[in-house]
Amino acid sequence: MGHRARDSIVSPVSIIDDVRAYWNRHIHDLDITRHPVGSRGFFDDLDQYHFEKLHHLLQLVDFDGHSGRRVLEVGCGAGVDLARFAKGGAIVTGIDIASSAIDLARANFDQQGLRGDFQVANGEQLPFPDGSFDLVYAHGVVQYTADPRRLVEECRRVLVPGGEAIFQVYNRVSWLNALSKLMKVGLEHDDAPVLLKFSIGEFRRLLDGFREVRIVPERFPVKSRLHGGWKGALYNGLFVGVFNALPRPLIRRFGWHLLAFCRK
Repeated sequence: MGHRARDSIVSPVSIIDDVRAYWNRHIHDLDITRHPVGSRGFFDDLDQYHFEKLHHLLQLVDFDGHSGRRVLEVGCGAGVDLARFAKGGAIVTGIDIASSAIDLARANFDQQGLRGDFQVANGEQLPFPDGSFDLVYAHGVVQYTADPRRLVEECRRVLVPGGEAIFQVYNRVSWLNALSKLMKVGLEHDDAPVLLKFSIGEFRRLLDGFREVRIVPERFPVKSRLHGGWKGALYNGLFVGVFNALPRPLIRRFGWHLLAFCRK
């Protein structure tokens, strides 16, 4: 199936160019830091905000458990997650469609004295031979590409037999998708050229080329630093507390993020 994926049609160049242009402009969130872009304070703030918002990643992803293994991150951004793998001893490679992201990732690694290989590349057409990596990590990427199946199959192709892939997408049947429509508040990056959402069943079908798939719904409401006004006050002061007081088994399937842990 890996060879069939390689021969399939890649998304139209115009869409890829639009995606690249968008992410070159939106690679970092300036609202969460006062430090200059590319400074150590900037990267530290990115790391703190990222794992404050996505605290579940530290529980679900064993960043320290891949020492000596080859790890590829597709859509590495500024290298925040990939740096965690590198600190755990992994041999890391990061690709991103946006050159501005790769520049930041290199600067982040250089400042921390970490080693990593970085390339500007399209996840739908990975520039690596079959079986190049032990782990492929693609968090927040599948939903922004024009051909998600192509990207998933490319990730599977470059894995060794028995290798692991970790994907994250947005859950269409989720608390945040419903709240966004109810409160008429746009989602983050809702102006991107491509923004896809998946039900759990749709996500599972997208991953049907893998031998094993475990899907974990996550990301439940936490207080936001990025929203103000009465809507922000209502969200932070009431909704977050009420939602999280509900029994988690009843609401787990409505998590905004769907994480898939897959075995080739």
